[in-house]
Amino acid sequence: QVQLVESGGGSVQAGGSLRLSCAASGYSWYLFGWFRQAPGKEREGVAVINRYGATTYAASVVGRFTISQDNTKNTLYLQMNSLKLEDSAMYYCAAAEGRLLLTLLPTAFGYWGQGTQVTVSS
Repeated sequence: QVQLVESGGGSVQAGGSLRLSCAASGYSWYLFGWFRQAPGKEREGVAVINRYGATTYAASVVGRFTISQDNTKNTLYLQMNSLKLEDSAMYYCAAAEGRLLLTLLPTAFGYWGQGTQVTVSS
């Protein structure tokens, strides 16, 4: 069973950058993703990556966020640049067992981290 632990959240001014990390253990073949949830809003997919390195992004973050994975360190990353106020949310790392096809649907993911808060201020 996979375990996921996020880190790297914090407060940043608009236009700034943050890099989130997710340490994964106990997995063999998963689709990994980053999701976020702001107060009063539904959880939404931000970016996902499969075992072959294929990726997909939410339209709102294309060109600003980059998802990557370091298999030697069993770590997933989300590099976030040009942050906007609307990027403020709790960010979650997630894994979908045995899935290859890319999807941003939270319901496809069965394993979740505890989340890390990202706050963007003006």
